[in-house]
Amino acid sequence: MERRMSVATHWGSFVAVVDSGRLVRIEPRPDDPAPSSIAPGMVTAAEDSARVLRPAVRKGWLDGTPRVDGGARGSDAFVEVGWDEAITLVSEELRRVRSRHGDGAVFGGSYGWASAGRFHHAQGQLHRFLALGGGFTDSRNTYSTAALEVILPHVIGGHPWSYQSRMPMWDEIAENGELVVAFGGLALKNSQINPGGLAKHQTQDLQRRCREAGVRFVNVSPIRGDAAGFLDAEWLPVIPNTDTAAMLGIAHTMLVNGWHDEDFLSRCCVGFDRFAAYLVGEVDGVRKDAAWAAGITGIDAEAITDLARRLTSKRSVIMVNYAVQRADHGEQPIWMSVVLAAMAGSMGRPGGGWGAGYATMDATGVARGRVSVATIPAVPNPVADFIPVARIADTLLHPGEFIDYDGARLTLPELRLIYWCGGNPFHHHQDLHRLSRAWQVPDTVVVHEAWWNTTAKFADIVLPVATGLERDDFAAGFSDPHLVAMPKVREPAGESRTDHQIFAALAARLGFEAEFTESRSESEWVRHLYERTRAELGDDALPGFDDFWRISTAALPPLTGPFPGDLADLRADPGRFPLATPSGRIEIFSAAIDSFGYDDCAGHPTWFEPAEWLRADLSDRFPLHLISNQPASRLHSQYDNGGHSLGSKIRGREPLTMNPADAAARGIQNGMIVRVHNDRGSCLAGVILSDDLMPGVVQLATGAWWDPVRPGQSGTMDRHGNPNVLTADRPCSRLSQGPSALSALVDVEPYDGTPPDVLAFAPPRITPPS
Repeated sequence: MERRMSVATHWGSFVAVVDSGRLVRIEPRPDDPAPSSIAPGMVTAAEDSARVLRPAVRKGWLDGTPRVDGGARGSDAFVEVGWDEAITLVSEELRRVRSRHGDGAVFGGSYGWASAGRFHHAQGQLHRFLALGGGFTDSRNTYSTAALEVILPHVIGGHPWSYQSRMPMWDEIAENGELVVAFGGLALKNSQINPGGLAKHQTQDLQRRCREAGVRFVNVSPIRGDAAGFLDAEWLPVIPNTDTAAMLGIAHTMLVNGWHDEDFLSRCCVGFDRFAAYLVGEVDGVRKDAAWAAGITGIDAEAITDLARRLTSKRSVIMVNYAVQRADHGEQPIWMSVVLAAMAGSMGRPGGGWGAGYATMDATGVARGRVSVATIPAVPNPVADFIPVARIADTLLHPGEFIDYDGARLTLPELRLIYWCGGNPFHHHQDLHRLSRAWQVPDTVVVHEAWWNTTAKFADIVLPVATGLERDDFAAGFSDPHLVAMPKVREPAGESRTDHQIFAALAARLGFEAEFTESRSESEWVRHLYERTRAELGDDALPGFDDFWRISTAALPPLTGPFPGDLADLRADPGRFPLATPSGRIEIFSAAIDSFGYDDCAGHPTWFEPAEWLRADLSDRFPLHLISNQPASRLHSQYDNGGHSLGSKIRGREPLTMNPADAAARGIQNGMIVRVHNDRGSCLAGVILSDDLMPGVVQLATGAWWDPVRPGQSGTMDRHGNPNVLTADRPCSRLSQGPSALSALVDVEPYDGTPPDVLAFAPPRITPPS
């Protein structure tokens, strides 16, 4: 008999249909107006041949050669072992590394989205375990928004993510706004997701409501499809990585015509005079006028002038997407967008001003936040050392060297053991050939994985974990005002265990099981976290746990503020409501950043030429700019083996979108298998031709599981279409050390001969336990 059960994921809430313990299908909830198509494809992956079914150890490591020189990680066979042996191997290796090299030699990676659950949160479980065991080296910031996270506290103050509660919400824009200018676009595909889950998708309907209310949209992006068709958006194709120059040209036009908001700039900002001197060329002899910007960006000078006029004459919002800061000098478009909004006159007024990431996840712009919900308790990390998140390869290759970071000088630690769960560094990181070389350096790599993806194949010890469908939990998404029950839909595949079960067993061997588990079972933990949330909100705010589990969804009370650093308060009275910046105001010029003396991040927003862009000398050899944006068919690399992602492939390869003119010049036709290449590497992809992409640009989404022809051999071709074999492992700047994936030049050519079979979803060679 079929049973229908609640399912909560990062891409929404659904109904799982189960028959005799077998997952049959996943259906949208009837109250979700825009359900994601990712979830139904989870059925395909639930029991596919790529599942890790038993603990497995790399043969070379098990044979006693833990430090690898010849690139064995990624190409070696694995030996399956029992759980008792696996727990012994991991616990003894943790003891050895800590005693010989110190607690800081253990790296607690776990960067990734993992499960949507509050208790089964992979990174929280790992960090709690490692902190109780003595400590670990951690990473700071995210691959998604590292530049933004570092620059915004300098410019508008507060926590790096506090801007989410301080920018206009979609309903405010619909009621009061007139013009939205979106740098990097507003691609709805990105709004499928929300970290921590969500009850229903709202962004599409909210955007539609804005358009129906008369709000006009301008999409400043290389991709027309970065704005939904129903928005009727004006498309201004912009050369990638030149958003800052476009904004400077708009700002110069505002300034010389006297259209800028002098009152707000004088009362609520500091440093405009120094920035204005830069705009008019007093600093470097270059006037940043519309003609100058047009020569850099490819946008007509007349369009730049018109945009300046409209921004200052209408209630306007300047939106900037996360993608524009994942590039060389990625701090600059974020900083400059705040300055441009301050000049335009709508900052701090209802439905106007500035915001970031509006279509990057469903939560952004939907609500100012949500009340606090309990999660697995964190434990203070005894190790103070950290690395910027995107500098893992540098750390492994150059321990002991110094790097700059946000005014500090960091020493890269020597990492001897990497412990990773809930993420996929061979998806997130740039220049995968460099990462694979770096990955050979540590003594041991331990990974928790449900499938034999690239990270599992590059590990020494792989411990099989249950998926979000195979354990009890509850979800609470970022800014989403709901809790959603996550009952176990099916039994864990093979011998899989939850992350918590694995860490509890390791903690028992290492002597701190009671501290780690607090003597609670997993079901008791889930109930405890829910009831703790209920008690903190007041018992009347939420139903009791048993009722919640039965009805599957509970509404949280709305978050009403106050919201520190609110820009409307700043406009009303900057003396009474200062920002958490050194001046208490928006820092158009930052004395702190200026004091760092960085040659790649000045004291005010500045145009820096990217290392790789369509005006660079390198474009003579590689004349196409690669946009490696977020996929529509999966979340990052999650469920690339799911039915929805597999259905998007072209002859098994990730699709590459090209402008027909670029394709014709190379003899490329729609559906053809092509080789995408530069000096860092190459991959195969299947071509889609589209006029929605400006000439000179190609688009290849991230997240296809890396499938090198010869694993461990630097430069070998990827069969599947992972763009990070082509992107540069180069920091945005010395300020943030964030990734610059979207500063990459390539060329594309037809692939001659028979393409090699895609083996991304095939397990490695495995020897069963004796």
